[in-house]
Amino acid sequence: MSGAQSDAPVVEGDVDDPVGRGAPEPITPRDQRSAPDIRERLWDRAPYLLTAAFFVAYALVSVCRYRRMESRSWDLGIFEQAIRAYAHLQVPVADLKGPGANILGDHFSPVTALLAPVYRLFPSPVTLLVAQALLFAVATIPVTRAATRLLGRASGLAVGVAHGLSWGIQQAVDFDFHEICFAVPLIAFALEALLRQRWRAALLWALPLVLVKEDLGATVAAIAVVVAIRCRRTDPRSLPYALGVAAFGAVATLVTLTLVIPAFNSVGSYDYWNKVGEGGATAGLFDGLDTKLRTLLWLLLPTTGLLALRSPLLLVALPTLGWRFLSADEHYWGTDWHYNAVLMPVVALALVDAVDILRRSGRPWLRTCADRLPACAATAALALTTSLPLAGLTESATYEKSPQVTARERLLDRVPDGATVEANIGPISRLTSRARVFWVGTARPVVPDYFALDVRSGWTKDPIGYANKQHPGARYVLEDDAHGFVLLRKE
Repeated sequence: MSGAQSDAPVVEGDVDDPVGRGAPEPITPRDQRSAPDIRERLWDRAPYLLTAAFFVAYALVSVCRYRRMESRSWDLGIFEQAIRAYAHLQVPVADLKGPGANILGDHFSPVTALLAPVYRLFPSPVTLLVAQALLFAVATIPVTRAATRLLGRASGLAVGVAHGLSWGIQQAVDFDFHEICFAVPLIAFALEALLRQRWRAALLWALPLVLVKEDLGATVAAIAVVVAIRCRRTDPRSLPYALGVAAFGAVATLVTLTLVIPAFNSVGSYDYWNKVGEGGATAGLFDGLDTKLRTLLWLLLPTTGLLALRSPLLLVALPTLGWRFLSADEHYWGTDWHYNAVLMPVVALALVDAVDILRRSGRPWLRTCADRLPACAATAALALTTSLPLAGLTESATYEKSPQVTARERLLDRVPDGATVEANIGPISRLTSRARVFWVGTARPVVPDYFALDVRSGWTKDPIGYANKQHPGARYVLEDDAHGFVLLRKE
């Protein structure tokens, strides 16, 4: 009836939206997003935020120690010489290993050439230290992602923290520079792909390891074997690829040791064969057995609570442990230096794999233990850090350069660019970016323009006499000295 009111309910928006589509949802401004939204984003970015934090921490440890002139070995100088040569498109000669020595005849690590463009822009040993810090930190991304996907966010973050703070990584960061910094992220990405059952991606991530160091071809083979074990039932088409890569890794190691390195070596051999014990491999294995057992416990107990033994991923650690424990050189056996860094992503992701397996166990106590272990590993890593290099970041002395160091730097600045210098550990890394540096006592037949010596330990009481004895016919005089450093000049 005209003018009568309808009894039908009024639907909001019927007049403006006759088709019935509904009004568009209002856009929420950034500052009005809910707390759960923000938490979701933070969780998604956790691997990358953690990586950034560890990068800053690692770089500070390395660079601050360099500023304090506390280098622990000659390796930083050796690698800088090789990368400096790559940066100028030259043969990678490292005179610290002997005049004109091609570094590829010592260890086969052509991967370090990747740093040449950056070094050309920033020619300093600090460039190497910062690059190493970045590479170590990047390994946190695949470790945390894999753990988060399989174990959940909280446990995944705990595993990422445990890996980033692991004693093996911290010791490597505290050891100047070494080529294994490239291996750590490659292994981590390969094992992440393996845990995601992306078999071919895992193999592709592993393959470049043969260019990092000669022994890592065996690690490539080990990764391929684990891929073969895991894929043989679910994806048999990938099995031939895994077996092929395993064979390639083994052959690559053999060829590199017996053909490639000797071809670049001045005496036509691999210099490290003499590291094997005189009684053979078996005798070498039992040398220093107590030290080796302690290293195994450090690898497995605080990092995984021994749970990594339940995962086949632990097989990837066997090649590195094998050559180290068969060696007669006791430096390889323990927990110092950089030798354990490549094992840290292995044990971390073996823990992840083992927890994932045991969560489906029929034993409730075992499931409970597995669920709690990631948090325990993170707690153990935090506790151990109080006595490891990252703890130094809480001390003001870490960031200070003493007047003695400043005086030594001024002394070394008196060496002209392009000069030839015979030096030992203290002065080396301050000179390799701009001079031709030889290890003390090994410069012959080159007669260097200068000797730069750290004599604080008292290894020589007469530096001038020592220098003149090294090069009969040459005469060296004292240029100056500063707080245990001596600079001698050839007249």
